[in-house]
Amino acid sequence: MRRSRLTGRLAAVILLTGVLVAGTYAYTAANTVPASKAGDGSGAVSGYTVSAVHYNLNATSPQNVDSVTFTLDAAPPAGSTIKAQVDGTNWYSCTNVTTAVTCTTTSPQATVLGATSLRVIVAQ
Repeated sequence: MRRSRLTGRLAAVILLTGVLVAGTYAYTAANTVPASKAGDGSGAVSGYTVSAVHYNLNATSPQNVDSVTFTLDAAPPAGSTIKAQVDGTNWYSCTNVTTAVTCTTTSPQATVLGATSLRVIVAQ
């Protein structure tokens, strides 16, 4: 009698375990995960050389700098961000055609008096 009770309990435990495993599989089988990539690497970071800097003054109010143009030693890749700062405070967006860069400095208006340095950032 005791042996049949033990066998019955063992059968019940095995059956319950089978149901749980099947149920768990049913939930995991329904998940869909898209393919993805991950990676790790390193590369050299080098700067650009800026040359041929020219401050373009406003024709009517020559105390105002309307734009700054300069040349980079290499063309930044398409989609790069180029910014310039001439007064130590305001950052101006720039555009480039290959290595020739133009930064409009009219909003806010840059002035000759405020043009204390030129800082250029190029981020790929």
